[in-house]
Amino acid sequence: MRAVFVDANPTLGDLAERLHKSASDPAVTVNRQPDVKPADLPAVLGNAEIAWVDHTYLPTDVARQCKGLKHVVFLGTGARSYMNVEELAGLGIEVHLIKGYGDTAVAECAFALMWAASKGFATMDRGMRGGNWLRMDGVQLTGKTVGLIGYGGIAAEMARLCLGAGMKVLAWNRSKKDAPDGVTFVELDQLLNLSHVISMHLLLNDETRGFLSAERIAKMRPGAILVNTARGAVVDEAAMIAALQSKQIGAAGLDVFDVEPLPGDHPLTRLENVTLSAHSAFRTPEASENLIEAALNHTRRIAK
Repeated sequence: MRAVFVDANPTLGDLAERLHKSASDPAVTVNRQPDVKPADLPAVLGNAEIAWVDHTYLPTDVARQCKGLKHVVFLGTGARSYMNVEELAGLGIEVHLIKGYGDTAVAECAFALMWAASKGFATMDRGMRGGNWLRMDGVQLTGKTVGLIGYGGIAAEMARLCLGAGMKVLAWNRSKKDAPDGVTFVELDQLLNLSHVISMHLLLNDETRGFLSAERIAKMRPGAILVNTARGAVVDEAAMIAALQSKQIGAAGLDVFDVEPLPGDHPLTRLENVTLSAHSAFRTPEASENLIEAALNHTRRIAK
């Protein structure tokens, strides 16, 4: 049984080759062309049974042309942003996700985006680089309330960081969970109304697409900060932009977007009250090593 890492960037490619040491492991071929196109995947995979996919779209009609493909190991949790999992299952192709590898890294990014948005750092940085001594009033977050929409591993890490910073933490989850120390689970409308900061932590699926809608944004505390390190599509982008323009949302820190890479002329690039990050929350050496080791473990289990 053979695996192909179809779209390895230099960092992940090096890790895959360094960590794949055992001669008893299934063979893993590393394709060091991170910008591979979907139409090229049948040639890249050949007759390999396992595809490691980091960020390349796998349309169902392309998967149908990959004659040996039986398993996709998606390097993360957001496979539905890149492929139709149910349609692939209909072709006999199982999609495997990797959870938890970057919980701390993503939470740290969300925490950093929250602080950057609250202080206007990105706006001041841009102004000063242009020769303007731009001074802004910031938001003091100590004692403020952060609301976590979705409560998994990343949100739990975000809660830990926020509690350590002296913030109050509210949370809402689609299924019932026990409240850890310091975290209060509330109804969604209450969370939206009370939170000075809303941080999104939902997986993307048919039920969560556009979850933070115009109607729900209208229920947010006026001037609240929005942080999204989950998936761009869990927020109604047009409604978010309108709310940023009207200051219903006072500021946003965003690592994920409906279209990635974010086009240079996108409306979000022209809003001063937005701090942008290039879907890089998970990109730390520690998270990357966890990711590749988990992909190897998936491959070992599949081969057995």
